[in-house]
Amino acid sequence: MNYDLLIAQTEALTEGCRHKVANLANVSALIWQEMDRINWAGFYLMENGMLVLGPFQGKPACIEIPVGKGVCGTAAEQDRPQRVDDVHRFPGHIACDSASLSELVIPLHAGGHVIGVLDIDSPEYSRFSEEDEAGMVRLCRTLERNLAGCE
Repeated sequence: MNYDLLIAQTEALTEGCRHKVANLANVSALIWQEMDRINWAGFYLMENGMLVLGPFQGKPACIEIPVGKGVCGTAAEQDRPQRVDDVHRFPGHIACDSASLSELVIPLHAGGHVIGVLDIDSPEYSRFSEEDEAGMVRLCRTLERNLAGCE
């Protein structure tokens, strides 16, 4: 996966666009288009201490995820990426799609606080590498800069 190109595309799609939902929708579509062997890519956004489903690509998903629960809630609570090779072995895993076997979740920030997470699922065990994690962290930092001031 060419993360330099993906990040440049993210920058081009989101720079100057002040609509958060539109930016997140385009980035989830970009990830869906460019990343192989995935079955879900999207965002959960923090609302009243709960992660709430945002723009995504894939099958219908869980609408609310409590902070500290599942892979997404753990990433938000610990404010650190979660790369899980086998979601069925993750304590408290929330099965929104039984076809998902591995997962990569990256926290998103604004004002020094977690405002949501990028969540990517795969129907393959051990789908995500250290390179994928590092690349998606870089993508999220680009997205965070371009979300600043969005409505």
